[in-house]
Amino acid sequence: MNISPSKLNSFLMFKLPAAYFTGVRTKHIDDTTCVVSVKHRWVNQNPFKSMFWAVQGMAAELTTGALVMNKIKESGKKISMLVASNNASFTKKATGRITFTCKEGNKIDEAIKQTIETGEGQTVWLNANGVNADGVEVSSFNFEWTLKVKA
Repeated sequence: MNISPSKLNSFLMFKLPAAYFTGVRTKHIDDTTCVVSVKHRWVNQNPFKSMFWAVQGMAAELTTGALVMNKIKESGKKISMLVASNNASFTKKATGRITFTCKEGNKIDEAIKQTIETGEGQTVWLNANGVNADGVEVSSFNFEWTLKVKA
C-alpha cells in the first residue's frame, strides 16, 4: 500500500506537530513527484512579514522525505534514512500560498538498489523548489539523504 497525502498529513499531526500546526500539508504524491503546500499566516511568519525560512524548510524536506519513505516501503526492505546535509537559497519574500515540489523520485530508486545490493550506505541529493501563487520561485532547497539497509 502506497503512502497517500491524507496519511502523510495525519503522520504530521502526530509525529511532527510543528509542521502540522504551521500549516504544512501534502497535496500530491506519486512514484516520482511530491507536492506540499503551506500558506503564510501569523503563526509561521518572521518579523519581516514573510514566511519563516524554517517553515519553508519543513515543507521542502517533506517533499523529498515522503518520496524516500514511499520508495523504501515499495522496496520491502528495512532501510534507514537520514538527512546528512542541506542547503537553500531564497530569491523572493514568501507570502501567500507557497507550493513545494520535488520531481526526483527516480533518483531514489538507484540509491536503494545500490544499498540493497552492496549493504553499504548510499547518498542521494534531492531538490525541492517553492513557488508562490504567481508561479514565481521564492526558495530552493537541496537535501542530501543517506540510505542504508538495517542489519
